[in-house]
Amino acid sequence: MAIQPIRLFGDPVLRTPAEPVKDFDKELRRLVKDLTDTMMDAPGAGLAAPQIGVGLRVFTYYVDNQLGHLINPDLDLSEEKDEEGEEGCLSFPGLSFPTPRAIRAVATGFNMHGDPVTLEGTDLMARCFQHETDHLDGVLFIDRMDLKQRKLAMREIRAAEWSGLSAPAFKFSPHATHGKAL
Repeated sequence: MAIQPIRLFGDPVLRTPAEPVKDFDKELRRLVKDLTDTMMDAPGAGLAAPQIGVGLRVFTYYVDNQLGHLINPDLDLSEEKDEEGEEGCLSFPGLSFPTPRAIRAVATGFNMHGDPVTLEGTDLMARCFQHETDHLDGVLFIDRMDLKQRKLAMREIRAAEWSGLSAPAFKFSPHATHGKAL
């Protein structure tokens, strides 16, 4: 078991877009295992490589008793959205906020052996795919909130005992957001 420390909000690696994986080798398989072990220990529904300080496009998930991973993901999102779904993040311990997300997502990418993979998810699984792929783009779930909700979230973040950070800059996802927050 190789549990790694999870990077917290404010760490620059969380705002840095990850690089595509090019080598499907033993090191990548070890990274997937480290991500899985760390996610299960936390526990969490998903964990992206930047959250443990690794700038590669890899994430793991554990939703509805389905454990898996995806490398170099690309998402196709439904138009229909869930505006009120609660979302948390291991990089924001103990906090969760309503975050708008597409209700359905089709994720394509690769497994740790380089084989093509297509995953389909609705509700929580779709939310997880979107959340973790955002991490790979340097986008955080607070960036998805409307201005009013983001201000409320930032107030709670600053009050969190793990915080002590100055107000961050916000980024928008390069992926279609179907009416992203302004």
